[in-house]
Amino acid sequence: MTEALLLGAIAAATVTMALIQVGALVYVSRLGRRLEQKVAELELQLEPILERLSAITTDAARAASLAVVQLERADALVADFTQRAEQTMAVVQQAIVSPAREWLALLSGVRAGVTALGGLRRPARSRVAEEEDALFIG
Repeated sequence: MTEALLLGAIAAATVTMALIQVGALVYVSRLGRRLEQKVAELELQLEPILERLSAITTDAARAASLAVVQLERADALVADFTQRAEQTMAVVQQAIVSPAREWLALLSGVRAGVTALGGLRRPARSRVAEEEDALFIG
């Protein structure tokens, strides 16, 4: 009889273990379903946010490409302006500054000639002034 009692205890323990395992499986199954529901809800909530982020990044990429194009245009404009300014300065140099230098050199030569001629006349005037001083009674 002790053997039957021990076998009954073993059977009861096995049934109890089986019930605990079945309960754990049911609990894990319910937990899995709840987890799937929460993930689905989260996906539904994140979908509009992800779409907005995608639109924002697309707009940002477009704005960046437009900014690059505008910067390239501005760079080309500045380069063209610089080249034209240099060409204009070269033309001004050739058309105005070089002839002005030549005229200044010519005027310097004329001035030097006039000064040289003036230097020759002064001694003659100083003689006349000395003769007039000798005639002055005073």
